[in-house]
Amino acid sequence: MLTKRIIACLDIKDGRTVKGTNFIDLRDAGDPVELAIRYCEEGADELVFLDITATIEKRKTLSELANRIAHHINIPFTIGGGISSIEDVNILLQNGADKISVNTAAFNQPQLINRLAKEFGSQCIVLAIDTKQEEDGNWYIHLNGGRTRTTTLCFDWARQAVDLGAGEILLTSMDHDGTKQGFALDITKQLSENLPVPVIASGGGGIMEHFADVFTLGKADAALAASVFHFEEIKIKELKKYLIANNISIRF
Repeated sequence: MLTKRIIACLDIKDGRTVKGTNFIDLRDAGDPVELAIRYCEEGADELVFLDITATIEKRKTLSELANRIAHHINIPFTIGGGISSIEDVNILLQNGADKISVNTAAFNQPQLINRLAKEFGSQCIVLAIDTKQEEDGNWYIHLNGGRTRTTTLCFDWARQAVDLGAGEILLTSMDHDGTKQGFALDITKQLSENLPVPVIASGGGGIMEHFADVFTLGKADAALAASVFHFEEIKIKELKKYLIANNISIRF
């Protein structure tokens, strides 16, 4: 049985960690490097850093931040936001990132995924998907930090991206983001059972049972959370003990 992963996510805006609900109402959650060190000590398997306004403001993700993080932690981390070229990825990897995350730029230029996968390997390329369930019951892709709705179905885009070389899917339900009411189990299960790459579930983790549910019912390979870790509502070490007690294979 493959070991499940617990991932702490840090959304970055103006060099600070922030957290909102349904992608709005952001509040400060602390210094990203200090939080990264804490999560490393607490037993997080990986970290994800997303510069959430990089695409909107036409900026590049801060390579300086990647460098600072890399000097303070010894677990893998992914960094994303505004990445749109081989040069962008080169800079981030040279500054210590293990993987990079692409979202809007990849949707607008799908061949970017193929170029990056050929240059750096699929294992390095994480496709971030922001999705929302509409009145017709289907899940649709949203871009630009969730601001722009498309008519593309979530599963269709995920499958295309994997065919192009994406090595992992970071799936965020905008409906569940920050609500602490549980992960989006149905769309997570659909992707997890039908794609040959790991799926990271994001959005909605509020109590330990939610993490167990997304691993057992949602079939996710990893579960990502932010505010419950930032504000110590759930301690990662305690969460892992709980999951092990519930027969979920996890690295401890």
